[in-house]
Amino acid sequence: MTDTRIDRRFAALRSENRAGLVTFVTAGDPDYDTSLEIFKGLPGAGADIIELGMPFSDPMAEGPPIQASSKRALDAGQTMVKTLEMVRAFREDDADTPIVLMGYFNPIYIYGTDRFIADAGEAGVDGLIVVDLPPEADKELCIPALEAGLNFIRLATPTTDDKRLPRVLQNTSGFVYYVSITGITGTATPDFSEVAQAVERIKGHSALPVAVGFGIKTADHAAAVGSAADGAVVGSALVNAVRDSLDTQGRATDKTVPAVLELTARLAEGIRSARREAAE
Repeated sequence: MTDTRIDRRFAALRSENRAGLVTFVTAGDPDYDTSLEIFKGLPGAGADIIELGMPFSDPMAEGPPIQASSKRALDAGQTMVKTLEMVRAFREDDADTPIVLMGYFNPIYIYGTDRFIADAGEAGVDGLIVVDLPPEADKELCIPALEAGLNFIRLATPTTDDKRLPRVLQNTSGFVYYVSITGITGTATPDFSEVAQAVERIKGHSALPVAVGFGIKTADHAAAVGSAADGAVVGSALVNAVRDSLDTQGRATDKTVPAVLELTARLAEGIRSARREAAE
């Protein structure tokens, strides 16, 4: 497939000799307007790639923080149409930051797979992470998405052994998302020495960049991952920042957007410091 924004961003990161910060937020959390303001503010705060969660009522790989963010978004009326509208609005001001839609196949299937691929591409989406579609189902979404110029990013886990890994990587593009713990998001802190070994093992099978997610909550965590991987993915900590800023009725306050963007800035500084400190 042709060169994509994701490919170009990782090439730029390599030229800077640093890992990238991949931030996850749920579209429409806690409401459309606040979510869009956060979304638009992430690159300026230091996000290199943005994963935008497609809210779903049964996000089975997610821990309580992201489950709650999906519920807040759905309760506020977020739909797939509105999620794609958010991407279009983002692209009015930012033509460069890669956007990856992350979620589950059910909302895509309901929307219509062909329609989704066409509308996502038109809106300015660069890649997809659909966590409940295994490689055996590539014809459902992965291959059509690749043919349309969208990267399809696959997850590898601690239980993905060397026999299974080539199958997982077969149609993966953009980057490999390594899940650093066994379990759901936001529940544990990874063993960073094991993460480094896992990244090295994946790179033995693929030339793609490897971004590591699950359990990364602080600038120090981001720095630890950034010393070994090509990117650190942070989600639960950011959606917790949204949650903790809401009023007693679950509505956004004047603290909501700054809380997310200030945490993003700290994480970005952490990941930028990793290789800088190693070189000193």
